[in-house]
Amino acid sequence: MSPAEEESSLPLRERWPRASKFALSACAAAVAELVTFPLDLTKTRLQIQGEAAVRRDGAAAGQAVPYRGMLRTAAGIAQEEGVRKLWQGATPAIYRHIVYTGVRMVTYEYLRDSVLGRAEGESFPLWKAVVGGMSAGAIGQFFASPADLVKVQMQMEGKRKLEGKPLRFRGVHHAFLKILSEGGVRGLWAGWVPNVQRAALVNMGDLTTYDSVKHFLLLNTTLVDNSVTHSVSSACSGLVAAVLGTPADVVKTRIMNQPRDKQGRGLLYKSSIDCLIQTVQGEGFMSLYKGFIPTWMRMAPWSLVFWLTYEQIRRVCGVSSF
Repeated sequence: MSPAEEESSLPLRERWPRASKFALSACAAAVAELVTFPLDLTKTRLQIQGEAAVRRDGAAAGQAVPYRGMLRTAAGIAQEEGVRKLWQGATPAIYRHIVYTGVRMVTYEYLRDSVLGRAEGESFPLWKAVVGGMSAGAIGQFFASPADLVKVQMQMEGKRKLEGKPLRFRGVHHAFLKILSEGGVRGLWAGWVPNVQRAALVNMGDLTTYDSVKHFLLLNTTLVDNSVTHSVSSACSGLVAAVLGTPADVVKTRIMNQPRDKQGRGLLYKSSIDCLIQTVQGEGFMSLYKGFIPTWMRMAPWSLVFWLTYEQIRRVCGVSSF
């Protein structure tokens, strides 16, 4: 049998290992996103409420929305806009996670195993895991930023309708086309800097914590590589990711949701640093943790659903454990 014939006879996962891992992680992420999306919508609404720059700009004069907290915000969306609106923006969110999660998982495994040199059955230095996690998150989020921009703006459409403002988009594809026509290709990457910063921090919490905790448990306890170990590791990763990522997430959401001029420049914030300064000065430091509870409540089950699904899919498909 020739080398070409021998290669063609191999299973798809062995012929295209990275593509296979990309597809598996994208499937697991889509499941986790659908299950936890209402908490993501609630978090986004909370992060926008009480925005000091909007009050100062006068764009929302007479339209102030009271800060209602997580449960009342979620209940308000269901009562005022309909239960289905709790999943408004889910389509671009899934698009985003197909790209973001697929790229970050493949990149992290490649960096961990081939560049940073983790040996099987040995401890992996924390600093290497941090470098790998932050790099993978930043790269994945850069590619997924346009879908994240559309998701954030669509999540605010129900709020605009209640305030008597015209809706901006008819659907996901119209949103992509409108943003592209108004701001050009660069407009699709509006807010990408805080987006990438957030992703780097979140993945330092998520990927780094999950990988480090899982292998620590396997090497230093009687636990084996099963659902119990995956659950404990994912619970730790969700909490750390929420603590590290929420401030950058608030900045990212506000920059992405701000109105823009004809050149695509933001009217409220000049940069992510400017948004950070205005937010702290106008609303206090703890405003950077607006939406923390739904963020954490979303990240915890998201991590649990994703990692359990991902590990099981890999096992069923004959791919080694993460």
